[in-house]
Amino acid sequence: MSDTDLNTLIRSSENGDAKAREELFTVLYAELHNLAQRQLRRNASLTLSPTTLLHETYLDMSSRGSTSFPDRARFLAYASRAMRGLIIDYFRSRSAQKRGGEFEITVLPTEMPQGVESDAELQRLGDAVDALANIEPRLAQVVDLKFFCGLTFQEIGAAMGTSDRTVKRDWEKARILLQHELTET
Repeated sequence: MSDTDLNTLIRSSENGDAKAREELFTVLYAELHNLAQRQLRRNASLTLSPTTLLHETYLDMSSRGSTSFPDRARFLAYASRAMRGLIIDYFRSRSAQKRGGEFEITVLPTEMPQGVESDAELQRLGDAVDALANIEPRLAQVVDLKFFCGLTFQEIGAAMGTSDRTVKRDWEKARILLQHELTET
């Protein structure tokens, strides 16, 4: 599907066309599924499947009324933030359960996790990215696409319509601001 057709579909979805929203989800399903897999790879202790995370994200996004996605990059960034929020909510609810109250079947990870070390650290990072979004939305979008989606600088530059060099500068600035935010809390 061309970017023009996709943007038309996004606008129709924004205007409340339920059929367009479903078609948009279908068109971007493979890309969103890969995004969910990347999110879960970074958080190896999760027992969610990528399909479950993707469908929960779809339900979460479709329940929100007035969302605006002018292009594919912003739609994917929004989906990434929604997935991140669901993962953080999952960690919070899991942390709230009493020890030994329920048995949980888990799958042992076969690869080394390359994400955050603990549930609390992920929650703090999510809160810090949200605070960054209030100050510098573009930097928060770069963090979402780089850290949570696992995109390369070149992919982020193409999605955002900037050079990968600009994305690298934004990434460094975002890392500094996030480090400052995380050390203050």
